[in-house]
Amino acid sequence: MDTDLVLTLGIVLAVLTIPSLLAAFVEGRPPRVGALILLAAMSMILTAVMYRPTGYRFEEIPTVMLNVVMRAVN
Repeated sequence: MDTDLVLTLGIVLAVLTIPSLLAAFVEGRPPRVGALILLAAMSMILTAVMYRPTGYRFEEIPTVMLNVVMRAVN
């Protein structure tokens, strides 16, 4: 399992969920879709952290995400 990829996708999903959650709260409706996507994103992040033997340090995350993007581009 590519934990770096799972972590990066989880973080991107979590960030993309923010507008959906805010729109639901402003419109006064329950944030069902945003909450489900946020749950999936948090599950991905937790899975990546648990399956990587050394774990992730906070300082490593930008480098890990950049490496994943560079692998996708090349």
